[in-house]
Amino acid sequence: MAHGTQRRIRIRELITNASVGNSVVLTGWVKTARFSKNISFVHVMDGSTPSTIQVILKAEDAVKLKPQLGTGTAVRIEGSWVASPGGKQDIEVVADSVEIVGGITPEYPMQSKRISLEHLRTLAHLRSRTNTHQAVIRVRNALSWQIHKFFQDRGFQWIHTPIITSSDAEGAGELFQLSTDGSTDDFFGHDAFLTVSGQLQVECFAQSHTDVYTFGPTFRAENSNTPRHAAEFWMIEPEIAFANLDDVIALATDFVQTVANGTIEQCPEDFAFFDKFMLKGALAEIKTAINKDFARITYTEAQEILAASGVKFDFPIGWGESLQAEHEKYLTEEHFKGPVFVTDYPTEQKAFYMRQNDDGKTMAATDLLVPRVGEMLGGSQREERLGNLESEMSRRDMDPSHLDWYLDLRRWGTTPHGGFGLGFERMLMWLTGM
Repeated sequence: MAHGTQRRIRIRELITNASVGNSVVLTGWVKTARFSKNISFVHVMDGSTPSTIQVILKAEDAVKLKPQLGTGTAVRIEGSWVASPGGKQDIEVVADSVEIVGGITPEYPMQSKRISLEHLRTLAHLRSRTNTHQAVIRVRNALSWQIHKFFQDRGFQWIHTPIITSSDAEGAGELFQLSTDGSTDDFFGHDAFLTVSGQLQVECFAQSHTDVYTFGPTFRAENSNTPRHAAEFWMIEPEIAFANLDDVIALATDFVQTVANGTIEQCPEDFAFFDKFMLKGALAEIKTAINKDFARITYTEAQEILAASGVKFDFPIGWGESLQAEHEKYLTEEHFKGPVFVTDYPTEQKAFYMRQNDDGKTMAATDLLVPRVGEMLGGSQREERLGNLESEMSRRDMDPSHLDWYLDLRRWGTTPHGGFGLGFERMLMWLTGM
């Protein structure tokens, strides 16, 4: 499609940088339209910002294009950036020409102003045009950028770990098995799965590059239909050498607070939208939480707090019992009223690779629990002592031949090391209230 030399400008840059009187080329989709004898205009959005641009139409264009300028129509508009006499925005575009780039049919399903989030699940290919999902995608983008910025600013190396693997990370979750034409071993010669975690592999690089991280897709085949569980999600997994559990918790605290603050600063209008329409008060709650030290208790202390609460929980409490969602909710929302690190879990509740504490019954592990979401992050100091690791694998009836390479890391130049895994979507839920 041939146009003049002037290129389109995103609405975000238009609002920020354009000067009154300049000619502009604007592209986007019609959000709303109004036609009358005195004045006709459309509001155009392009996804770069929550704001729309008001475009004033010439009388002849309004008559000619009214049947075509319904909600969702893709347009290219050339005009002038002028001061607005109205009160809702300072400047607007007076159109010299309006081109219909992509029209709509009467069946276009997104014309209603109120569509439930549940119904939008049936329109996943179009829901990114709604205010809510536009905001989610912008914040998701900002959160991704802030995550990479955090690690890159601190000298971490981004490692791409395998998506297809023969390792199940031993207890990290149910696996999706790969096959071709119904056979499970015709391509690789052995069972292969979609990864549930890049942690075991990224430990190799921590033992050569000291500070590393993964950020990529992971897959869990658990049949758990809760808002906190997804078959496919993204995980952030830093791993640091020459480190103990205190170092892991310090890194996790710095990460959550810095990344959250940066994301909120990058998307102020979107967070104002979530605070108004999704969960009132969520923004103040988040800001309070990330600008003070997170609480820290042991698993044993957590059970004591629950026992002393006087609350009748549906699931059992007491030493050896798993912390369920209702317990996490009480700890974060009622007792601490904010995030809390829980450390030193019973050995039976954690993975084989976590470091055994001196008491012989707990591991140097931690979960970060946050309000509304529960567990958002889980980490540990890893077991660097070869004999201890082999004993734990034997106790769990694990075949060591499947992880020879992992044991080798403990034989040749090992260091104390640790890391955590944080569910990207869970952090997104916590920040936005979605």
